[in-house]
This record gives sequence, structure tokens and C-alpha cells, in this order.
Amino acid sequence: MRQATASRLSGTFTALITPFTDAGEVDEFALRRLVRRQIEAGIQGLVPCGTTGEAVTLDPEEHERVVAVVAEEARRSPRPVRVIAGCGSNDTRKAQKLAKRCGKAGADALLVVTPYYNKPTQKGLIEHFRAVADAGELSIVLYNVPGRTGVNMLPETVLALAEDPRIVAVKEASLSLDQACEILRSRPAGFAVLSGEDSLALPMIACGADGLIAVVSNEAPRSTSELVAAGLSGDRDRAAALQAKLFPLMRANFRESNPIPVKWAMQRLGVCGGALRLPLVPLSASHHAAVEEALRIVGLLGADGKPVEGAL
Repeated sequence: MRQATASRLSGTFTALITPFTDAGEVDEFALRRLVRRQIEAGIQGLVPCGTTGEAVTLDPEEHERVVAVVAEEARRSPRPVRVIAGCGSNDTRKAQKLAKRCGKAGADALLVVTPYYNKPTQKGLIEHFRAVADAGELSIVLYNVPGRTGVNMLPETVLALAEDPRIVAVKEASLSLDQACEILRSRPAGFAVLSGEDSLALPMIACGADGLIAVVSNEAPRSTSELVAAGLSGDRDRAAALQAKLFPLMRANFRESNPIPVKWAMQRLGVCGGALRLPLVPLSASHHAAVEEALRIVGLLGADGKPVEGAL
């Protein structure tokens, strides 16, 4: 099934926030506006219903609807924009059901996180991902983020799964360049390695990675896309300059648990509301100034504190 992705995944993919109304419902109008902003900025792909999208607080019907809305907007794009829908769970059966829903909703591929809380063995991880692949007809992007899940998927496990043609990429967010390099040096042809940490995208690309699944591109999609494109094309000076420009915002986005800061920032920019679902709560006032300053450095807020019209 590796050929189903048409080519190896490459570029910038935005881990989308899920806008909610003040009443706590999914805000479809704001979601469509968010997606159109991403497409206008040149993003290669969209990743709804992941960690940044508060997927664990969405019920199955909401989850499917969010993916469907994103897929509808992606299909309206004048250029190809891939939709990689999150369908992870610590219950393999639930992940299988979500995989089917995401396929029905129009996703192009699935982002499947390692099961959290259960702490499965490496053999258990292999069986989990293969079972999810069995349940659907879409390609799988593995997602390794031990800081959130409590389990680290080792390079040898990733490489074993990479031999399955249905498994086409890994979002590597272990914070270990050594681990990423172990995967990169032995991966099969066609298998993509994408950074799952914004600030490590450029170092990973220098080691051979193919791109980034980003949080910061919610706020600054064009600059993030240009950073990754410059890194992939070998334009070192341009990539380094963009990294320096975006780095304060990359850091500010993790002053509290993701997506708390980025949702506050998106509200500050007037893109959508900043409502979160419990147990997440709004960004502490002590962090507001740092996030605002990072938005100014990127050029999204002016010196007058107002959003810069047309800035992406």
C-alpha cells in the first residue's frame, strides 16, 4: 500500500488545533477558516485530530466530522493537500474503529500514536499498529511521542514496521536525534521520517528527514513551510534565518501543555476562539507576554499589538 501515498511524504504538515465555540461545541466555521489559511500559506498537508487537536476529548461522531470538514476543504485546494487523520487510542479496537471512520470521512492516511497509559512492550506495539492497518484501507504514519504516552518506540521496532508497505512514515518526537538517525540510516525506500518536534525539524532534515508535522504552523504556516522547504533544498542560510525567527514561538508554544499556548495565540491573532476542553484550561496570565513577544518576532503581531493583516 506504500504506493497509495503517491510519493514519499515530504514537507510541512500542520497538526491542526480543533476550534471550539464558547459553548464547547466544535466550531466548523472557524475550522474551515483555519484550513483555508493553511492552504493559502502553502502547507503540504493537514493533520486533524492529533494531540494538538485535543482528539482524546472528541467523541467518535465529532472526530469523524472534524476529519470530514478538513478533507472537504483540502479537496477544494487548487493543488494537492494531504489529510493525515489522527486515529490513535490506547485501546486497539477503538483505534480500529476510528481508522474506519477517518477513511469514511475522506482522509488520505492515518496518524496512529503509540498506546498511552498501558505501556505495551515493543512486540505489543508491533501487533497494535498491524491490527490498525488491518482494519482500514489507508496508509499508516506511526507517531512516537514518549513524553506524552509513557512508552518509547525503539528504532528497531519502527524499522520492523517499516517493512510493512501499509506503514509509510513515522512522526518521530522522542527528542533524540540519535534515535532519528538510527531510523534514517536503515529505513526502506519510500518510508518517510518526519520530525514531531518543531525546533528539531532542521537538525533532523540535515540528517536526512523528510519534513515536519508542526504545531507552530498553526500560527505561522508560511514561515514554517518556507523553513522546511529551505532545509530540504539545502539552502542552509535561509533555513537558519527562518529557524532563528521562529524559534521563540516554537518554545512559547510549549510553556504549558500543548495546545494551551497555541490556542491562546490563535485567539490573540483573531483566527479562532481559544476555548479548550477540560482537563485543559486557558494559558496562565504569566505566559501571555512571552507568547505575544514571540508572535511579534515572527511578524504576526505589530508594534501596536494588533494582528498584522495578511501575515502568515
